[in-house]
Amino acid sequence: MSDFHVKLPLRIDWSEMDLFGHVNNVAYFKYVQAARVNYWELIGMAADFEATKVGPILLSTGCQFMQPLFYPGNIVVESRVEFIKNTSFGIHHRILNDKGELAAEAHDVIVNFDFNKNTKVPLAAKDRAAIEALEQRVF
Repeated sequence: MSDFHVKLPLRIDWSEMDLFGHVNNVAYFKYVQAARVNYWELIGMAADFEATKVGPILLSTGCQFMQPLFYPGNIVVESRVEFIKNTSFGIHHRILNDKGELAAEAHDVIVNFDFNKNTKVPLAAKDRAAIEALEQRVF
């Protein structure tokens, strides 16, 4: 059983192909972005941001490419939180191809940010609780 509880299926678009006939590396980051925002929506951070202008901002991201993806095709991006600190948390993503094989892994660091004051702020207890409920574990 996978410990990646959040799964986002996506369709590969023809426009994501490059000169060499496979999905361009930039598209992988687009898939990870979609998964990241999906995660924020699931835990309520996206909705809270709309009301308070306090919410997640991407500090860093990186991707290791294991094998190419091709059009036509579908992928699944699996996501899980790796760590929670005072003002930040990390998300680990796996991009799986149509066969369920690992095509890439990515890691994000997210900071909770007050856009009104232009500063990072502690992660709210309710956000930590929402992550722990979704992840089915305590950090």
